[in-house]
Amino acid sequence: MTTQIISIHSYRGGTGKSNTTANLAAQLALLGRRVAIIDTDIPSPGIHILFGLDETRMHRTLNQFLHGECQIEDVGYAIGQMEGGAPGVSQLHGKNLWLLPASPNRDEIARILQHGYDVSLLNKGIQTFRRSLDLDYFFIDTHPGLNDETLLSIAVSDLLIVILRPDNQDFQGTSVTVDVARKLDVSNLEIVVNKALLSKYDSEQIKAQVESTYGVPVLTVLPLAEDVVDNASADIFSLAHPESPWSQRLKAAAEALDHRFKSG
Repeated sequence: MTTQIISIHSYRGGTGKSNTTANLAAQLALLGRRVAIIDTDIPSPGIHILFGLDETRMHRTLNQFLHGECQIEDVGYAIGQMEGGAPGVSQLHGKNLWLLPASPNRDEIARILQHGYDVSLLNKGIQTFRRSLDLDYFFIDTHPGLNDETLLSIAVSDLLIVILRPDNQDFQGTSVTVDVARKLDVSNLEIVVNKALLSKYDSEQIKAQVESTYGVPVLTVLPLAEDVVDNASADIFSLAHPESPWSQRLKAAAEALDHRFKSG
């Protein structure tokens, strides 16, 4: 199985993009796959928090690589080899999951924002890391909205997953994203509906409406859940609370992706 590069995108922040990315990657790692996540949301990084990383534990980040100060392999943190951690993260011990975080340091963020970086270098780093680790899956947690970096991530992906909250602003923004993806000839595009009010609306009706609106398949519909909100970024929710309906839907989505790529 060749590496499948999967970009997770949303038109705006607050959709649960990073949380969905972390949980999908973790579930695939539990299936025995070799998985990496890169945080390209450089202006507002955060996925590292879900895995229990902070500035004191991240000696090298994507920012340093983009400034030519280290190799891409120096940026990869083997989550499965780290001691301790929250209950969900601890289930990843011994699993093949790597995280390439962006720096949460304000000076490092300001340096990128002021000077920018070579977008082609980011692509080169992604390709180098996936080959050196012989990955099955490489997830790109993108910056919300559309910019040069996001367009690159979309263009190099084998699959683009767009996270959609069921409200009017997201419906309009997702339409723009879908149109851009099609112009970039992205052959595989799916939508995850997140924070759906399933106590009021039927998930199958939501799925049918979204697929009809965009002409794009819906991978799953995830409910708005108080326990997920309460968890915030404290842990990998689907591992810490596998009995939750949100976790069960997320796990089923990961298994469906894996089955598709293995059989394809």
